[in-house]
Amino acid sequence: MANILLGISAGIAAYKVVDFASTLTQRGDRVVTLFSANAGRFITPLTLRAVTREKVYTDTFEDAPDANTEHISLAEWGDACVLAPASADLIGRLAAGLGDDVITTTLLAFEGPVVIAPAMNDKMWAHRLIQRNITTLRELGYHFVDPEEGHLACGSVGPGRLASTERLVTALDQTLDN
Repeated sequence: MANILLGISAGIAAYKVVDFASTLTQRGDRVVTLFSANAGRFITPLTLRAVTREKVYTDTFEDAPDANTEHISLAEWGDACVLAPASADLIGRLAAGLGDDVITTTLLAFEGPVVIAPAMNDKMWAHRLIQRNITTLRELGYHFVDPEEGHLACGSVGPGRLASTERLVTALDQTLDN
């Protein structure tokens, strides 16, 4: 049983993460979800709260009695963090070391393994700035589960689909075992 932080950024693939969170919860892991500012445009916090039976954080200072340490407490609580789907924006902000939302502020204080599962349009995925940010994060020790190829929500066909629940679970387990 592990304490997993699940960061969900804005992207149509967010709905697929419900199955991942459910799978982890059913096997006994505790999953606390962190939503980016626009993740709620694709899936509601209520959905993740129902599946995980844990609080969903949508704001850095939400419900914090002292209004400044919740992200630190979350970082200390987690054994691992999974970012899925990880948007181009989230990857770029993380590679730049920015901490401007509940996901990035928590990650800047988090010392455990981080698994990043990108999902985006195939042209965005191939863009050299995105690839540079991914290379930077890999060099810093972040683990990636590359997107799968197939039909994308935008109508394109190519790499960009969120990795399957099975691949995400395997990647998480491998990082926890190391």
